[in-house]
Amino acid sequence: MTMLSTNNAVDGTIPSAAAGTLTNEMNRLASLIRLHTPREGVATSRISGLHFGRFSCVEGEQVRTFYQPSLGLVAQGAKAVTVGTTTFRIDSTSMFILPVALPLLLKTVSASSSQPLLVVRLDLDAPRIAEAALKVYPQGLPMGGRYEPAYTSCADYGIVNAVNRLVDCLAFHRDEILLAPLAMEEILIRLIRSPIGAMIAGMGFADSVVNRVARAVTWLRSNFANQMKVEDLAGLVHMSVSSFHEHFKSVTSVTPLQYQKALRLQEARRLMLGSQLDAATTARHVGYSSESQFSRDYSRYFGRPPKRDVTRLMQSSEIQRY
Repeated sequence: MTMLSTNNAVDGTIPSAAAGTLTNEMNRLASLIRLHTPREGVATSRISGLHFGRFSCVEGEQVRTFYQPSLGLVAQGAKAVTVGTTTFRIDSTSMFILPVALPLLLKTVSASSSQPLLVVRLDLDAPRIAEAALKVYPQGLPMGGRYEPAYTSCADYGIVNAVNRLVDCLAFHRDEILLAPLAMEEILIRLIRSPIGAMIAGMGFADSVVNRVARAVTWLRSNFANQMKVEDLAGLVHMSVSSFHEHFKSVTSVTPLQYQKALRLQEARRLMLGSQLDAATTARHVGYSSESQFSRDYSRYFGRPPKRDVTRLMQSSEIQRY
């Protein structure tokens, strides 16, 4: 059975005075998210990589999706995020960080029409992280701990404050151009200076484990419909096959083949929803040679056969996650 993480802080509990200040910043962030989510669902913004979400109902089922490498904050309400076999409960006291693009299970666990779940997600860009990491660690990266598919820690006042200032930049076009990059850099520097900063900084360094796995993930995301040999993928990132298998699973929680299958099935769902393709045509588009194998894999992954699943999605709010 999957255990629900209690989100113990990496750096301890929040002192009461600091907690009050953090609460004020989270309340401010909640107001900004409401401003940028006039309707239910996910909303993108004019600032690249900045996304908002608003959900008013507790969900009965988990939603399968993919997230880019990102920092996630919950300003109001709570959600459960499952990565591999670990489930994290994320609320206004915590932060959620993904070092690489991963398949996830999401579930809103605390929300109502008057107090909806309000979330903000900021995609993490490897070149920007590399620039910030060189400023924080000019002598090179310190030895970090074991790489994990996801990290949680106590919400940090400085980071939440910087995110608020980043969102504020949407009010004025010149602020988007001149000030948003500065707020973004501050957020990255504060993340890199955090207790898990060495692992985050590794996203930007070509010879780090997480960067090598991220390069393999990028190849898979661009070539998911093609046949893939693990030996070739390991060679692409200059690892032995055994080392690649070990590190890929430690960073993503799945094997390369499982990752490719998740990509294929997520894209299949998107095609059937957006382009109204039938299962047979979709199966060929995403790299399956057998429609029956596609239907079996789809049913195991999403819990329903393709046609039933798409029909249900078209009638539910879950489609707003895609």
